[in-house]
Amino acid sequence: MNLVTGHLAQATVLLPALTAVLGLWLGQGSRRATYVVSILGGLLTLAAAGWLLVQVTRHGTVGEATIGPLPVGDRLRIPLRLQAPGWASIVAVAVALVSLVVQAFARWYLDMDPRYQRFAATVALFTAAMLLVVLSGDVLLTFAGWELMGWCSYLLIGHESERQKARRAAQKAFLVTRVADAPFTIALVGLSVHAGTTSIEAIVGLPPASVTALLVLLVIGVAGKSAQVPFQDWLPDAMEGPTPASALIHAATMVAAGTVVLTQLHVLLAGCRPALLTLAILAAVSVVLASVLALLQHDLKRLLAWSTIAQVGIMLLAIVVQPATGASQLGIMQLLGHAMFKALLFLMIGWAAVLAGGTIVERISGVAWRRSELRRRLGIGLLALAGVPPLVGFVSKDLIIDESARQLAGTRELAPTIALVALVIAVPLTAAYCARAWLVLTHPTALERHGYYDLIEDSETVEDVGLIELLETTPPLGEPAEPELEPATPYDDESADLSDAGRFGLWVLAFLSIVGGLVFFAPALGHLDLRGLSPMLIAGGLVAIAAAGLLMRAMSVHTVWGDPMSRVPAWLRGSASRGLDVDRAYTALVATPVLQLSALVRRLDEHLDRAIGSLAGCASWLGDRSERLHDRSPSRAIAGIAIGLLVVCFLGVGLW
Repeated sequence: MNLVTGHLAQATVLLPALTAVLGLWLGQGSRRATYVVSILGGLLTLAAAGWLLVQVTRHGTVGEATIGPLPVGDRLRIPLRLQAPGWASIVAVAVALVSLVVQAFARWYLDMDPRYQRFAATVALFTAAMLLVVLSGDVLLTFAGWELMGWCSYLLIGHESERQKARRAAQKAFLVTRVADAPFTIALVGLSVHAGTTSIEAIVGLPPASVTALLVLLVIGVAGKSAQVPFQDWLPDAMEGPTPASALIHAATMVAAGTVVLTQLHVLLAGCRPALLTLAILAAVSVVLASVLALLQHDLKRLLAWSTIAQVGIMLLAIVVQPATGASQLGIMQLLGHAMFKALLFLMIGWAAVLAGGTIVERISGVAWRRSELRRRLGIGLLALAGVPPLVGFVSKDLIIDESARQLAGTRELAPTIALVALVIAVPLTAAYCARAWLVLTHPTALERHGYYDLIEDSETVEDVGLIELLETTPPLGEPAEPELEPATPYDDESADLSDAGRFGLWVLAFLSIVGGLVFFAPALGHLDLRGLSPMLIAGGLVAIAAAGLLMRAMSVHTVWGDPMSRVPAWLRGSASRGLDVDRAYTALVATPVLQLSALVRRLDEHLDRAIGSLAGCASWLGDRSERLHDRSPSRAIAGIAIGLLVVCFLGVGLW
């Protein structure tokens, strides 16, 4: 392998990091320079990742050292190597593509933001961190990228730091993920100590029974970054960040990083039943709970956020049911499909929010009624998310459901059973909240409906008008005719037009959401066994999707905003919009006990300080009392003892 090929993995990671540095340095005071650096850096990163994929397809897994092994002694080896198996190179291309589209969209979305330069640099650094996790062959490099993503997410979510909600959301995301990072770090350290090396290739060769507790801790740590139960509440609040940041975090970075790490260690994880069962329970509960909450959200951007939690849960369930050897990478397939349609949906909702002035139902209702370009791409994204064939969401989700049923029939284990039940429940729920979002977005306002129907009625009515009637209805010469009032719209189409680069990127994502399922048949993702597909499962899923869509349509009839959930009690919708008030549970179960414990420790410390201070006073008081009792003259006993000692000394010397 030539020198250029051998350094492709390094270039794929270093190019976005260099883009971040150059964007801050060269783009000072110039938004255009920042944009040019960001786009060029994104294009070069995508080219490097694409060429890496070509080389991996030709030559197999690409592996290379970075700065060489760290000299830490003979008991632990730290090789610091990158590796790019087939699935990792495809994920690298997807991450680079989504990042490039986000950079192009952000230039338009943050056109008036004075901190656009820092935002673009942080996006580039975030991309580098995710690519480091994807291409890592060493858990120390994985940990470095993992931590860097946490810091970048804090900066992106809190980008609008003048708003209290944005600051609180950033702090909440950082603290919750940091709590989950503790077991993740312990797991990586423990696995490295057991293997005697930080090499992932060596760690997966460990006997699973000897590291069961560490693998359970690893699953808990992944649940934190992936916003799975009980760490799910930070991700919907992260919607306080700009829409491009939400698209990046939700689609191809951060929340998907856990799927990448567990796929790298899947051979080890597949042999550990307690860890798989823990992963199945956490992911299954997350899928069902998040799907229900997504259906009830009052804000469509938060609907997409809860949908992300559910879709990431499906990725993790795919890892639960994925065979350890010789099978396709089902979790990675779901990750790739989700990256395409979820990035498309977030960016399109961001565009719609600019047009409508917000993302709550009352504001965004009907925003896609008059814009066919908006309507078409939103429709593609929602159909892919709902799993309608032949779009990418249908292919990945159906493969996971079929594999779950196959594993259940072959092993009768509890983990595949939990996975299959959760997936079966998630199919109609996903279709329901996608249909609800579509009905709200395409619901015309009353004024637009009346104008539309009046136009149709006028076009179908032909009247004979005589010359006398025409003269009577025509205003006299020199008198202005009454102007015809046009229906008012809540937005200005021309002022909210996307840039050409942003529009092209959205079309790329829409195209991949349609045909992206073909990528799953690439040899790099493993061999797909289509002989075991169940026509009954496919047909049942399609019937469930159609039934959910029809139910939403029936419930939306005669509603003001086209929202089927307006028929649900307001208290239930309000509770769902607040995430079932998990914040209060955090306060009651975590924050309040910690504060009470700290207050108790503070009081004990104060009492201890006073006790120690009082010892000096006690010693002084005892000294004073003893001084009062003493008459300052030698007592007879002391004088006798002194005389006796002198006598003994003289006798001793004389007798000697």
